[in-house]
Amino acid sequence: MLRFDDLQLFVRAADLGSLSAAARGMDMSPAGASAALKRIDQQLGARLLARSTRSLRLTAEGEGFLEYARAALSNLDEGRRLLASGQDQVSGVLQLSAPSDFGRNLLLPWLDEFQREHPKLTVRLLLGDRIADLFRQPVDIALRYGEPEDSSLVALPIAPHNRRVLCASPEYLARQGEPRQLEQLAQHNCLLFMLGSRVHDHWSFHDGKREVSLTVSGDRFSDDADVVRLWAVAGAGIAYKSWLDVAADVLAGRLKVLMPELLCERAPLNLLCAHRAQLSKPVNLLREMLASRCARLSSQFPPLSGIDH
Repeated sequence: MLRFDDLQLFVRAADLGSLSAAARGMDMSPAGASAALKRIDQQLGARLLARSTRSLRLTAEGEGFLEYARAALSNLDEGRRLLASGQDQVSGVLQLSAPSDFGRNLLLPWLDEFQREHPKLTVRLLLGDRIADLFRQPVDIALRYGEPEDSSLVALPIAPHNRRVLCASPEYLARQGEPRQLEQLAQHNCLLFMLGSRVHDHWSFHDGKREVSLTVSGDRFSDDADVVRLWAVAGAGIAYKSWLDVAADVLAGRLKVLMPELLCERAPLNLLCAHRAQLSKPVNLLREMLASRCARLSSQFPPLSGIDH
């Protein structure tokens, strides 16, 4: 295969009528320039330049090849300019995976706005609460709660201080009473979801003095966390959910946070990718937008803002 710099040397030598002048312009030694021309001749099976101690001229084969060499170099330069300009544009296909609840209720409207700002961008969104295999599934990045189990993944924080909250609808609390102590959760219907491959029925808290963990139970669970939120809004029981997922419901009065003095489980939201090369301009702009929106939501619930444990 012809080398780019060898081809460039040939064209410059033909233009200048001097191999030594072409070598100086490319910061090459005379010996290196001679070796480059020899490689081209060997690979093409033809002699392109006839040289003497004082002159250099194109052979017939060289004259015929020169226009193709110029065209090849021009196309390569154009390709490099295209790549460089593409890095400054927000275009192409952005493939991402996100949790069901966060994806449907927060990410979807945020992505709509993001695409209005960047109309050349195409989004391919996969929603689900199981961890996406970034090496096999057709996604570039994934948004996931919790610390990544795979240490080989690149993890960038979106909402590092996010936590879970206990919450229930006013209708449920009016019907069943509002728990004031953690032990009273045993008397309530707790709504459960899958966390990874298991049911998340072991809830942990910190009451300011000690860590408290308890196993809860209820009459329903789902592998879709958004279903659990909908059950809670409908008055079916008490949920233990990420603040980001229920913030809109709490602020609208559809859900109420229970025992807000408790420090609940951490649920940091991270952006995951397999390689840093996937952190393109669209991905970085999306990350900045998500971090800003999540910080704004967190600041609307004082117990969650600024916590770093």
